[in-house]
Amino acid sequence: MTTQRVLAACFCMLLALPAWAGAPNIPLHDLDGRDRNVNEIIGHAKWTIVVAWSHDCRICDREIGQMAALHTARKDKDAIVLGITLDGADHLKEARAFVKRHNLPFTNLITEPSQEVMVKFGAGRFVGTPTYYIYDPQGEIVGQNIGPLTRAEVEEFIDSFNKEKKNDKP
Repeated sequence: MTTQRVLAACFCMLLALPAWAGAPNIPLHDLDGRDRNVNEIIGHAKWTIVVAWSHDCRICDREIGQMAALHTARKDKDAIVLGITLDGADHLKEARAFVKRHNLPFTNLITEPSQEVMVKFGAGRFVGTPTYYIYDPQGEIVGQNIGPLTRAEVEEFIDSFNKEKKNDKP
């Protein structure tokens, strides 16, 4: 998929997304069993790219390194990544192995594969992994992508969005 198509798809998604007042309130657990909430991470003055993945998703396995590189390059500047594994309690061991195998430098939380949880991310019905949710620095959802997404495509989206916002200011 070309970058222009991804950007166009993300911007079109903006029109279909419900209005949210900041980061979603979704209590989950990290891979060590500690209680966490996605609103601890989303909406704290940085772009947040949430990637929903599972250990047995071939595309996730192939593409997750793109998000690791994005996080490493931009975490101290303007963007972070948050992983959400849909492996659930029955596959916690496999989820941990996936994180270790890919040496993921970002926080990963776990949930059961559930529409009830995933729709709370604010982009409607969940289709499958990988799915990316893009939140602006204020925690507002501004895009979604189902399927592969590269670091370059995310960075171009962020840069284009920032440029649009800058041009909209009086």
